[in-house]
Amino acid sequence: MELLKDVANFSGKSGLYRILKPGRAGVIVESLDDKREKMMMGASSRVSVLKDISIFMADSDKATPLPEVLLSVHAKYEGQELDVKQMSDYQLTDFMAEVLPGYDTEKVYLSDIKKLINWYKILTKYMPEVFEAKAEEVPAEETTTEASAAE
Repeated sequence: MELLKDVANFSGKSGLYRILKPGRAGVIVESLDDKREKMMMGASSRVSVLKDISIFMADSDKATPLPEVLLSVHAKYEGQELDVKQMSDYQLTDFMAEVLPGYDTEKVYLSDIKKLINWYKILTKYMPEVFEAKAEEVPAEETTTEASAAE
């Protein structure tokens, strides 16, 4: 999920953008869609880098990082079509409770859940390597644990 440090959402713009490089007046980004438009986002734009976003939990002051939530969504819904427009409010809250049990229902709004689903759809379509990279990292950790246990 290290690749998410280069993916951002800009306030007032729909969709996700890959951060390419800084420029003099802001940052050069490429849209994650079929157009792959490159544009300059000004320094005054409000940017949210996906790696830095977290979701509030009800039972503590802690929050769960978005990359962990996206991995949970991927584990449960890999290969399934998620369509926010066809989901009722109850289905959205059930979805969120399924992928992140114990999330704060008062601080996490339906609009946040819709964004999460839309971002997941964009990432699986245009950046599937985000999920593949994490799958490759896990066996390396398991190997280290097995080696430690053998000693």
